[in-house]
Amino acid sequence: MATGVNGAGLYIVQMVGDPLATAAATKPVPGHKLDARSSTARAYKSQLKSKQDKALSRAKVTSSKVVYHYDTALNGVAVNLTAQQATTLAKDPSVLNMWKNQIVSVATPPTPKFLGLTGNGGVWKQQFGSDTNAGNGIIIGDLDTGYWPESPSFAALHEPRSDDATIAAKWQGICDPQVTCNNKVIGARWYDSGGLASVNPGEHHSPRDYDGHGSHTASTAAGNHIQNATINGANVGDLAGMAPGARLAVYKVLYENAINTSAQGSGADIVAAIGDAITDGVDVINYSIGDDDDNFSAVELAFLNAAAAGVFVSAAAGNAGPGPGTVDNAMPWEATVAAGTFDQSYSKSVTLGDGSTYTGVGVGPAVPSAPLIDSVDAGLSGANAGLVELCFSGTLDPAKVAGKEVLCRRGSNARTDKSKAVQLAGGVGMILYNATPLELDADYHFVPTVHVDTAAGLAIKTYIHGTASPTASQSAGTVGTAEAPVVAAFSSRGPSTSSGGSLLKPDVMAPGVGVVAAVSPENHSGNLYDAESGTSMATPHIAGIAALIMSKHPTWSPMWVKSAIMTGAKVKDNAGNRISTGSADATALDMGSGQVVPKHSFDTQLVFDSGVTDWLRYSCTIGVHLQDSSGDVCDTVGFLGSPSDLNYPSIAFGSLTGSQQVTRTVTNVTAQRLVYDARAAAPAGYKVAVSPNRLVIPAHGTASFKLTLTRKDAAFGSYGFGLLLLVGPDGRTLRSPIAAQAVPLAAPAAVTGTGTSGSQVVQVKAGYTGTLTTSVGGLMAPVVDSNSLVQDVSGFVQAAPAVGPGTAKTTITVPSGTAVGRVSTFASDYAAGTDVDLFAYFAGTSSEVGLSAGGTADESIDLPPGTYDVYTDVFATPTAPVTVNTYSWAVPGTASGNLTATPTSQSVTNTGAASVTLTWTGLSAGTHYLGVVGYGDGTNSVGRTVVSVNS
Repeated sequence: MATGVNGAGLYIVQMVGDPLATAAATKPVPGHKLDARSSTARAYKSQLKSKQDKALSRAKVTSSKVVYHYDTALNGVAVNLTAQQATTLAKDPSVLNMWKNQIVSVATPPTPKFLGLTGNGGVWKQQFGSDTNAGNGIIIGDLDTGYWPESPSFAALHEPRSDDATIAAKWQGICDPQVTCNNKVIGARWYDSGGLASVNPGEHHSPRDYDGHGSHTASTAAGNHIQNATINGANVGDLAGMAPGARLAVYKVLYENAINTSAQGSGADIVAAIGDAITDGVDVINYSIGDDDDNFSAVELAFLNAAAAGVFVSAAAGNAGPGPGTVDNAMPWEATVAAGTFDQSYSKSVTLGDGSTYTGVGVGPAVPSAPLIDSVDAGLSGANAGLVELCFSGTLDPAKVAGKEVLCRRGSNARTDKSKAVQLAGGVGMILYNATPLELDADYHFVPTVHVDTAAGLAIKTYIHGTASPTASQSAGTVGTAEAPVVAAFSSRGPSTSSGGSLLKPDVMAPGVGVVAAVSPENHSGNLYDAESGTSMATPHIAGIAALIMSKHPTWSPMWVKSAIMTGAKVKDNAGNRISTGSADATALDMGSGQVVPKHSFDTQLVFDSGVTDWLRYSCTIGVHLQDSSGDVCDTVGFLGSPSDLNYPSIAFGSLTGSQQVTRTVTNVTAQRLVYDARAAAPAGYKVAVSPNRLVIPAHGTASFKLTLTRKDAAFGSYGFGLLLLVGPDGRTLRSPIAAQAVPLAAPAAVTGTGTSGSQVVQVKAGYTGTLTTSVGGLMAPVVDSNSLVQDVSGFVQAAPAVGPGTAKTTITVPSGTAVGRVSTFASDYAAGTDVDLFAYFAGTSSEVGLSAGGTADESIDLPPGTYDVYTDVFATPTAPVTVNTYSWAVPGTASGNLTATPTSQSVTNTGAASVTLTWTGLSAGTHYLGVVGYGDGTNSVGRTVVSVNS
C-alpha cells in the first residue's frame, strides 16, 4: 500500500513500472540520450498509460480529474482525488507511492570575465574559438517563470550554425503558438494545473514572462552577447550568458503572486515539465527553485530519472542562510549551487550636515545637500508604522518627503521597491540601511541611493533625531575591483539534514549577488535588464558551464560533468586569500568544493562516477523506501553502510564515532594510462590515512582507494575540515573537501510512531567505551490554539508582524528546563492546496527568532526556553474561512508515564552499535504527541532523539 495519503486534493501518483528514462527497453546507453520517438518508446508509453487508466478506473476516478499522465521522468499521474478515492487508489497493487502536491518558490555586471571565460586565454576562445560557438550542440531547459521573447538576449542566432544538424537530431519539443520561438529559444511550454496564473491579473497564460525571474536565469545560462545594456537609462556594459552558443528551451512552471511579489509553482507542474524536458531532448536543466525543505519528493524522483537519462541538473541551494542546516535541493544526482559575490565593487558615500561621512555601496549620480528625514517620520496618516519604516509603496507622505532624502530600513519588500516609494513621494534620494548584519547591495534604484551597514544606519538615525534641520549629500557611485568571491549571507548552508550531514552540500559556488541579466519589462519598470541576487542567479552559471563542458565532451555523463566542476573548484579568492563569508573563512558547508573555475573543468582526467543503483542505495540509506513492482526497492538494491559511502567528489562524515572508512573510485576519462598520488590533510583533531596512496589507472579504466578518518581529540558536536588531493605527474590536481563532525553517540535526530500504543527500535552507535544510559521526557499532548482565518491577501510582513484577517498570534512560554519546545501546524488539518506559515518572535518585539514557511501546511519551529509571539499566517487556502490550529509543546525532561526506553543502561564500545526500544501506551486517539529520549554516558548527556507519535 502506498503512503503519503492525506485527505482530498491533487496528488502525484507513482505507478508500478519504470518510466522511459530507466526502463530496460528504453533507457539510454551510456553516452547517449533518451530516444522517445522510437517505436519501442512509443509502444511502452502506450502500455504505461493503459495501466494508469485501469488503476484510476478501479478507484472510480474519471479521466477529467487527471491533470497529467507521466511516462518519462516518472511513471504515474497527477490527479485530483476525493479522500475516499485517495485511500482506495493507495491500496491498488499497481500504485507505488503517492505525494500530496506542494507549492514551491523561486530561490533570487559581467560575471563571464570573473570566471575566466572571456579574453584570448579564456575558455570561450581556448575551447570553442569564440563566444559565438561556446555551447554549440547543447540545449538548456530552464524551469522558471518563462521568458520575454523580445529581449535581445533571446534573439535569433546568426545562420548557418555548425551545430544545426546536432540540434535537429535531438530536439523533439514544441513552441507554444502564443510566443515566437527561433533558433535561440527553440521551444517554450507552460504549465498551470493549480491555476496560479490567475492569482496575479498581470500574469500571462503562456510562456511569456511577467515576473522576470525566468528571463534572468535563462539569459544568465545561455543569453546572447549584448553590448551596452542599460538599466533606468544607465549603461551597465556588455552582458552574456555562460554558454552563448547553446540553445534554450523554456518551461514556465512559476507565476508571480501579486500578494507577496514572489513567483510560485506547483510540484505537479514541475514533474510534468521535467518529463517533457527529457523527451524534448534537453541536455541541461536549470532549476532556480526551492521549498526550503531538504527531503525526498516526487520532484526529486523526477530529477533522479532525468540524471539517469543523461540530463545534468543544476539546482539552487536556497536563500535561507547563513544559518546551518538550511541547504535545499541536496540530493546527489543534482548539482547544488551556493551564491557568492564577484569582483566589481560599487562605492558610494553619504555625508551628513555635521560633516560625518559613511561609505556604503551604490551606483548612480551624486545628490547635493538636501533635507534628510527618517522614514519612521514620513508616513501617511493612519499608515502601518512597520510598513512606513520599510518604505512600502503607498505609505510615505509626499508632503513630508518631497525634496528630501529618506532613511529607509531594509527588509520585507524589494530594495528597489523602497526607492520607488521614495520617488513616488517626491524624494530626491534614499539611504538604505541594514537592520541586521547582511551584505550590501548596489542595486539600480529609482532615486540615487547609498546602502550602508547597521552601524552607519543607526548613527545616521541618531543624527536625524538629534538635529533640528538634518541634511545629507551623496557622492557619485564609483566602480572598482573588489576582493572576491565572498559567500553571500543569504546563501543556504550545510550540513544537509536529509543525509545527516554525511553528503556534503552545497556542491559548488558561483556568482549570485548583483547579477545583471534579462528581465521582463512589465515587472521591472520598463527595463529589459536588471540586477538580481540569490542562489537563483548562481544556479544558471553552473547550468551554463555544464553546457560548455558537455559541448566539448558530448558523451560525458552528468556525474562526470559535476565531478569535473567540483574537483576543479578553488577555495582562494582573487587576492590569494581563503574565500570568506565576510566575517570568517568560508568552509565546505558554506561553499561546497569552492568557487567554480571553468578552465580547470576542461583539464579533468579523472572523475568520480555514480549511477541509478548507487542513488537508490543512497536513498534507502537516508530512509527513503521507494516501491517497484516487486515491493520495496531497498530489498533489491540494498543499502550503503552510510551516506558517506556514496562515490562522490566530496567526503563528509556527519556523525563520526571514533573512526570511519570510505572507499572512493575514480574513472580515467582519457585514452592514456595515468598515475596519480593521493595526499590528504586531516581536519584538526583527527588523523587520516589513504590506501593505496598511489593510483595507477588504465586508459578508460578505474582505480579505488580507501580513506580512513580517526578522531584524536576533536571536540564533539562541531565540524572540522580537511582536504584530499589527487595529484598527477604534470601537476594537475583534483580537490575533494573533507568535512567531519565527531559525536559521542550517533543516534537519529527524530523518530515517528503511530497508534495509541506501539513500539519502535532505535539503532545507535557509540563514539566511546563505557555506559550508555537512557531517559525519557513526555510524551506530551499539545496545547492547541484555533483561529478562524482567511487567505492573507496583504501578505505577511516579517519585519512588521501584525495580526490580521489572515494572521493569528499565539503567545507561547517555554519554561526553563524544557527539553523540547516546539510549535507546529499539520497539513492533515486542511483541504488540499492550503499553505500555512509560522513566524516566531521574542514576545512583544519584531525580533524574529525562527520561521517555517514551506509550500504546504506542515510547518514546525523549535524554540528554546523563553516567551514568544508566534504568528500563524494563511498564505493560501481554497476555502474561506478556514480554522487554523497552532500546536505547541513544552516537553519536560521527565517522563509522563506513557513512554519508556529500554534498556535504561547498557555497555557500549567505541564505534560499536547498540539498540534502544521505545514503547508507548495509553495515548488518546487523534492527538499529536511529542517526547524525547535522552542518552548519557553516566555523567554527561551524549545526545537525544525527539519522538513524535501521531495517535
